[in-house]
Amino acid sequence: MQDRKIFQLSQGEWALVGVTMIWGTTFLIIRNALDVTGPLFFVGLRFGSAALALILISLPILRGLTLHELFAGFIIGVALLGSYGLQTFGLISIAASKSAFITAFYVPAVPILQWVFMKRRPGLMAWLGIGCALVGLILLAGPDDVSPGFSMGEFLTLLGAVACALEILFIGYFAGSVNVRRVTVVQVAVTSILSFSLMPVAGESVPEFSWLLVCSACGLGLATALIQLVMNWAQKSISPTRATLIYAGEPVWAAVFGRMAGERLPFLGLVGGALVVAGVLISSLRPRRGKDEKTAS
Repeated sequence: MQDRKIFQLSQGEWALVGVTMIWGTTFLIIRNALDVTGPLFFVGLRFGSAALALILISLPILRGLTLHELFAGFIIGVALLGSYGLQTFGLISIAASKSAFITAFYVPAVPILQWVFMKRRPGLMAWLGIGCALVGLILLAGPDDVSPGFSMGEFLTLLGAVACALEILFIGYFAGSVNVRRVTVVQVAVTSILSFSLMPVAGESVPEFSWLLVCSACGLGLATALIQLVMNWAQKSISPTRATLIYAGEPVWAAVFGRMAGERLPFLGLVGGALVVAGVLISSLRPRRGKDEKTAS
């Protein structure tokens, strides 16, 4: 009976499965949109669209916004900008499927960050998962698809994965003490405002009008609003570890959609991607306790 429960998903967990499928399509959409826009403008427009959509459906409850929720939304928004911004910069020079696999490193990065910030030492399975994912990243990130080494796009994507891990931890930390919808509005608005504000610093100008840009950014904006709302809602009852186990499906979906669009990872890249996903799964497992331990408890 205990084993059977592992495969039974709650409503929140099924919702996160749907999130990973939507996530899997976004890499390819962003990769194509970057032909007509800069990364920061795209991220700003995407999250600005998400903020507008959320504000329109959340006006009545926004009146109750507290300083604590404002702070929580700001912190999560900064992590969100680091995650999506660095990932988008990376997509300028690397394939969508490769970006998705590197981004998946945020899962084994979660226990490392929990150790650093919350003094929770990773267990054996977490360390095994981290090691497996690191080997996968080395194989996946060969600049000539034969020898190991990180290009700038791959390095930025890896930093984005670390920022994504911070976002997961922040959401889990604040989820039980805030109103989910109010915090979601704040975090996407903060991400949009900061992204637009950083454009002059990065030397990025406003691009010419393009229907590809408008449809991609606004469409992903609506998807982003849904994703952030569902993540914050679901993680009120789902632990960060359990959530990251479900998120492991994201790079697989991205690879499927990327292949449908004509992307082909080399053999070492596929092996590396498989090791990253294996590392994600291993790091989320817990060793089974022995019979004596169960009896004693």
